[in-house]
Amino acid sequence: MKHNSYIEIDNLTIYAYHGVFPDENKKGQNFKISAKLYLDMEKAAQTDDLSDSADYGSICQYINKLMNKKTFHLIEAAADYVARELLLAFPDVEKLELKLSKPEAPVDFPFDDISVNIEKGWHTAYIALGSNMGDKQKYLDDAVNTINDSPFCRVYKVSDFIITKPYGYTEQDDFLNGVVEIRTMLSPYELLEFIQKIEHNAGRTRAIHWGPRTLDLDILFYDDLITEDNLLVIPHPEIEKRDFVLTPLKQIAPFKIHPLLNKRIIDISD
Repeated sequence: MKHNSYIEIDNLTIYAYHGVFPDENKKGQNFKISAKLYLDMEKAAQTDDLSDSADYGSICQYINKLMNKKTFHLIEAAADYVARELLLAFPDVEKLELKLSKPEAPVDFPFDDISVNIEKGWHTAYIALGSNMGDKQKYLDDAVNTINDSPFCRVYKVSDFIITKPYGYTEQDDFLNGVVEIRTMLSPYELLEFIQKIEHNAGRTRAIHWGPRTLDLDILFYDDLITEDNLLVIPHPEIEKRDFVLTPLKQIAPFKIHPLLNKRIIDISD
């Protein structure tokens, strides 16, 4: 669920040691951080209890800790690090917009400010799992556990695993298939790289198109994103034609709306 309410921190000043030049790492300088942290405030508004919200005092202290925990050459890297760690440390925060400013940057011209802006948040993705070689159940279980073990992913739902006939190239063993719903702060391409690494570690090869495989992981949906290029197509093509995807998907996300077909999964014929 997306929320429009947010806590805003404006120009928090922190002394830290980031920069390309050695003197910046040794002597340090002032940085300013502004942030909007989006979360559901409805319960906190009703209970008037800090435990039902995000403690902005603790958030400020944590930003200071993060800014001084590591040294970065680029404020782009520092901003990305702070944003990711804040999302991990404060799970009620759904999304944040962060501005990291370097008002004392070593630039030989007059300027008001130099800054980078970054937006990060948790996204909902659905990943199809399949295996038709070796210990199929273990390959799928291990994949789910590996996804959940990543600090940047949280497994929310896992469908039953079902036995299905092979699709496309039929001269091979039956598949074990399922779908997992996750929350992730990885971008679509970071998520693709992550699941391809899981496939590789499971011994996945691509010798035959639609051929046998130890593990197959496909991104079905990523929020309501629609994209198509040489690396990644979302939603995954022909979901509506593939029972081995639709059946487990209907089990865990019957009311998810396919953003291209504009139909709920439960209403799509298999």
